[in-house]
Amino acid sequence: MFLKPIHFVPPDTKIDFVAKRWVAFSVTIVLLIITGLSVATRGLNFGIDFKGGILIEAKAPQAVDVAALRSQMSGLKLGEVEIQQFGAPDDVLIRIQRQEGDEAAQMTAVDHVRAALGTNYDYRRVEVVGPTVGHELLQAGVLATVLAMLAISAYVALRFEWQFGLAALIATLHDVLTTVGFYSVLHLDFNLTAVAALLTLAGYSINDTVVVFDRIRETLRRHKAVDLRSVINDSVNQTLSRTVMTAGTTLLALLPLVFMGGSTLINFSGALAWGIFVGSYSSIYVAAALLLYMPPLRRLEKAPAVAKA
Repeated sequence: MFLKPIHFVPPDTKIDFVAKRWVAFSVTIVLLIITGLSVATRGLNFGIDFKGGILIEAKAPQAVDVAALRSQMSGLKLGEVEIQQFGAPDDVLIRIQRQEGDEAAQMTAVDHVRAALGTNYDYRRVEVVGPTVGHELLQAGVLATVLAMLAISAYVALRFEWQFGLAALIATLHDVLTTVGFYSVLHLDFNLTAVAALLTLAGYSINDTVVVFDRIRETLRRHKAVDLRSVINDSVNQTLSRTVMTAGTTLLALLPLVFMGGSTLINFSGALAWGIFVGSYSSIYVAAALLLYMPPLRRLEKAPAVAKA
């Protein structure tokens, strides 16, 4: 007795996605406006990685109570303090915002932390990140994100057609920008972890988009007389179950991190959860619909041969 496959979306679904494109475009415009206004007025809450600050890696005599240690460090009134447990339960990473003044002021803050922790801690690393280094890291993070999106779009353009590459670039840019707006609106720390979240999101988003584009190309080759609107609707409906299941299972893995990961993980897990939702939406409603406003696609006779591994 064989088990029947589970379909979260019925196989015969016939949703007219193209007819709803203006609603989707309106939502996209609203999200981008909110992002622009928030970044312009509130800005981004840059973390120590980008603003500069003090980094202390230490080993405690016993398992670290992060909540108690965070409360203890906040009493020193050194400004923003991030505490993260990593590796073994007795390993701790402390980040402190850059203090006003020269290097002597930074070392004074380090001395305050050492005095508060006591002599039982083994200090393995103490670094002071200057504002120049932080600015360079910010530039490198922005450059990495931009180059990643351009490389992804170039691949799609070469693998399919340039119209697909341009649509993929616009959809991925939409996902990344709205996620930046997510950081700004909620005032989450924007640091190197946030850049990693943006790069992860760009890869996830283009994966969904490529699946939809591949089905569109396949349908165009099989049905040359069918208009593009019908091709897009059929292709999105055929891949809708896969999109829903992929997004759903990924969110199931992320939600425990969002609700139980604490403040140290929320700027990564929260942004990814938002990005998966927005990325799935853009793959379904935005990326494919953009093809309607571009020059006609070539309807090739057959697909190019795929190299075997």
